[in-house]
Amino acid sequence: MKSPTCLIKALLIVFLLAGFTRAEAQLLNAVQNYGMNRPGVVMVKTVFSADVYVNRIQLDSRHFNLLIDSIQKADSNGIVYTAEQKLDIVLREINNHPNRFFKSSLDYIKEPQEITSSGTGFIVTGDGYVATNCHLIDRDNAFIRRQFFLSAFQQITEANISALESAWATRFSEQQKSILYNTYASVYARLFSISLFDLRKEVFIEYSVDTGHGTTSSVKKPAHVIIKGAPMPGKDIALLKMDGDSALPTLKIASDELPKVGEQLFVYGYPGPVTNNNFISSESAIEPTLTTGIVSAVKKSVNGWPLIQMDANINRGSSGGPVCDEKGEVVGLTTFGSLENSGGLAAGLNFAIPVSILQEFLDSVSVIAQTSESSLRFGEAVVYYDREYFSDALDKFAEVKKLNPHFPGLSFYTADTEKKLMLKEERKSSMIRDDLIVFAVFLLGSILLFRYFRSRGTGSRRTR
Repeated sequence: MKSPTCLIKALLIVFLLAGFTRAEAQLLNAVQNYGMNRPGVVMVKTVFSADVYVNRIQLDSRHFNLLIDSIQKADSNGIVYTAEQKLDIVLREINNHPNRFFKSSLDYIKEPQEITSSGTGFIVTGDGYVATNCHLIDRDNAFIRRQFFLSAFQQITEANISALESAWATRFSEQQKSILYNTYASVYARLFSISLFDLRKEVFIEYSVDTGHGTTSSVKKPAHVIIKGAPMPGKDIALLKMDGDSALPTLKIASDELPKVGEQLFVYGYPGPVTNNNFISSESAIEPTLTTGIVSAVKKSVNGWPLIQMDANINRGSSGGPVCDEKGEVVGLTTFGSLENSGGLAAGLNFAIPVSILQEFLDSVSVIAQTSESSLRFGEAVVYYDREYFSDALDKFAEVKKLNPHFPGLSFYTADTEKKLMLKEERKSSMIRDDLIVFAVFLLGSILLFRYFRSRGTGSRRTR
């Protein structure tokens, strides 16, 4: 019979091995992380609209005719210009002396304008609370006005250039159009007023839903602001609310502890260069992008609260997106990057606000971030699927369908799981049975240790 010391050592090894197995099972690879969290990532759109009024401008016919006469006089003096050269002379002269050739009228042009600011967010409760960055929904008024004026100027200038082409029966070259753009910019900047009226703001949440045919489509819902901080260097957090039942896909919020330097991170977002790419279909624009990296450092903001520095690549449009750890839990929100001397974003030098700051906002409005039941079941199913326990996965996907038949990606996973079962690609033992085996090992070890220490105690009492 083995000695008590050997028995204890053996049982401790069993406990440790079982514990390592359980700990390992809790860590997710990139495929599992994306599969679990992708449904709860949403696009946040803030639509600013207004009416822009601009003075209608007219070409001063008297000065313009004098210019044409001077060119014709040059022809009569033996200087021969081509039609292209004459047009260049006219455009250059107008550009050099815009005050002479343009005059305002009492008429105004009304240009309805709309500007959309888009970024990323994630659902934190099954009934539709969404976390994102404040700067996505709280743009500076001066910035918005400038964008409206630029947009209106571009439309009106293009219309003016087209009108000139029609009146002069010509087609301007790109260089000539560029001269005219500069001319009109000078005219509007110095001579005529541009006014903005009836500025409005609407916030929308766009997210994907399952169609039931192995594909997803997008749903766009209005949202209202529950609470917001302030753009950096303020606490750049906003909490939004859209209509929803209790079965929307959610992401799990990690504890308040900061991640450690070197830990693996998974970052979700809608980077502008992808979302606005003309070669990418509009249907796939709602699919978030996943980038990975590590915690490069933990810094402090100028106001003293912590920031997570990471080397995962992000871009404009990813602001507000969730930063997840290897357990699939959100540890931060993507917020800002570092700028190169050229003005572009520096690769791999990006920052996230930790969830401890988000938790402050949630607590202040008594919102409890909680993983929805549909997301819990779906997460379990994705892990089973990825580890080839397809029978277990199919059972869990069926549970998800009862809770939320439009859960993103559900029909694809279900169909593919059924296909793999038909092809008999499943592992021999189910993951549930593996879990039962681990539990049985714990239980058996506990019983053996209990009996051993009980017998020692009994033996000691008898010796006395």
